[in-house]
Amino acid sequence: MAFRTLLEDARRGDRNAIEALLESQLGGLRAFIRLRSGNALRRRESQSDLVQTICRSVLENLEHAECADERSFRNWLYTVAHRRIINRIEFHRAQKRASAREVAFAPEDGNGHDAIPALETYDGSRTPSRCAEAREEVLRIEAAIDRLPKEYRDVLIGACIQNRSHEDIATSVGKSVLATRKILSRARAKLAIDLRGTTSAC
Repeated sequence: MAFRTLLEDARRGDRNAIEALLESQLGGLRAFIRLRSGNALRRRESQSDLVQTICRSVLENLEHAECADERSFRNWLYTVAHRRIINRIEFHRAQKRASAREVAFAPEDGNGHDAIPALETYDGSRTPSRCAEAREEVLRIEAAIDRLPKEYRDVLIGACIQNRSHEDIATSVGKSVLATRKILSRARAKLAIDLRGTTSAC
């Protein structure tokens, strides 16, 4: 089914179309939420809960979204997700929680339930047999991405997770296309060095 037809059916309330529409974006959305949340929010909130909340928001506003194709829908989806993440970060900042009282969040099943789907997006070559190592692998990748300069991180996430064009990324970061390509190359190289070349960034 063509994406535009799927989108139109979803807007009309077709349950199967809605599920297919969200499923087509779920892998990237999970990874985007984890990376954009940063370590502080990841420690405080379940990423699965954030995904569900964002999906509910998407369903509530789908008929009003100005999306003509998959690219524009994906951009809208990530904009909704980013706004929600910022709201949650601001909420926790307002609470002024002392770092000494901060308790690391434990995933629902104790084995990295949130992390396993994200690992599949970060590195599609991983097999199911490695699910037991998923949490450690994801935390290692995310920590390395968190350490990247913000500009590098923005371009890397835009290219590898959001699948945005270089033109779109260049516009969002206020750089030329050539500059964003160079930043992406440097971000990948820096990430590879940090990970000792054992994990592909995208």
